[in-house]
Amino acid sequence: MGTFRIQGGLELRGSIEPQGAKNEALQVLCAVLLTDQWVTIENVPDIHDVNKLIDLLAAFGVQIERPAQGVFRFKADSIDLDFFHTDAFRAQGSALRGSIMIVGPLLGRFGKGYIPKPGGDKIGRRRLDTHFIGFQKLGAQFRFEAEESFYGVEAKRLKGAYMLLDEASVTGTANLVMAAVLAEGTTTIYNAACEPYLQQLCSMLNRMGAKISGIGSNLLTIEGVERLGGCSHRILPDMIEVGSYIGLAAMTRSALTITNTGYDQLGVIPEVFEKLGIALERRGDDIHIAATDHYAIQSFIDGSILTIADAPWPGFTPDLLSIVLVTATQARGSVLIHQKMFESRLFFVDKLIDMGAQIILCDPHRATVIGLDRKMPLRATTMTSPDIRAGVSLLIAALSADGVSTIHNIEQIDRGYERIDGRLNALGAQIERL
Repeated sequence: MGTFRIQGGLELRGSIEPQGAKNEALQVLCAVLLTDQWVTIENVPDIHDVNKLIDLLAAFGVQIERPAQGVFRFKADSIDLDFFHTDAFRAQGSALRGSIMIVGPLLGRFGKGYIPKPGGDKIGRRRLDTHFIGFQKLGAQFRFEAEESFYGVEAKRLKGAYMLLDEASVTGTANLVMAAVLAEGTTTIYNAACEPYLQQLCSMLNRMGAKISGIGSNLLTIEGVERLGGCSHRILPDMIEVGSYIGLAAMTRSALTITNTGYDQLGVIPEVFEKLGIALERRGDDIHIAATDHYAIQSFIDGSILTIADAPWPGFTPDLLSIVLVTATQARGSVLIHQKMFESRLFFVDKLIDMGAQIILCDPHRATVIGLDRKMPLRATTMTSPDIRAGVSLLIAALSADGVSTIHNIEQIDRGYERIDGRLNALGAQIERL
């Protein structure tokens, strides 16, 4: 288990560029299974979850080339479907949550798709019903081996269908879109997720020869085609990293410039941080945060306490609620954080309370943060990262606290953030990887 030792209380300065988006990478990498032609993907982040998925593609027989840093070429012209039945597949497939999205393209192209129960963050119940109910509506037969937690779908030929998703699941929508592009007839997906990363996937598929309309809305129409070809695709900057660095700048009283942010795809993210009192300056596609000692949380126009809650796009992404929560601890004023989607994602606040933060955990979904305007600075401590986003939130807290903190289980952070220690050390941080 890896460990970070962090010297806190240092002012950072300089510019940092966000990596390619993790959540988009997991989708578009699975899409390479839909064609036997070369697919080139740029701005691929060098992080554990993405690398595990690339290894899984290689194990299926996908040809993989890496002509430059962050650039990969894939050719899935000789897929070994017998790999489904190996212990190696069960081990690799269960190692990350994103592996579920290989099922849709393999089902659409080869008529079968299997997956062991996927791993990932321990942030609460993350059901797969949306995926498999959708596959069944396309005509697939579903089976579940409860003893081994192994899922499977099979079909001779998928047929287009109308479906109303029971939840606007991002991975569920992506999986169903990838299955439907090769189905016979027209598929209509209502209550579809419409995040920028899902829009990127649909645009990539259209360049490969798919016929998807309604991109960017919650109503997608997909006319099935016989086959798809190759294409080139560039992954967007990671909006979660952008939000993480905004919070980091405020907490450490640092002047930072976040470059090449893909600002027009950030949605309400800048506005939410501005509600915490953080002054952001847009400079083209960059965001500049000036060094400041104080920032004050806004209230609603009737004077009531501010509430920040997650919601499906274009609402605020749940992946940044942990960052907002830790950032609010050093603000002036109070805010209610309402995490609606996952019942275990706020449980890391006990570590912030140990550091001196004034937080009331109301229930598994809600926490009230009482910001005391830095009158009670955070204390250095030893903690363990429970998941990717909470891990980075704890790292931000440690960088703002006086003294030396230790964070264990940093593999969780490495799953979603590329060389985070080296990149922050280049700004003046002191993070030692043990």
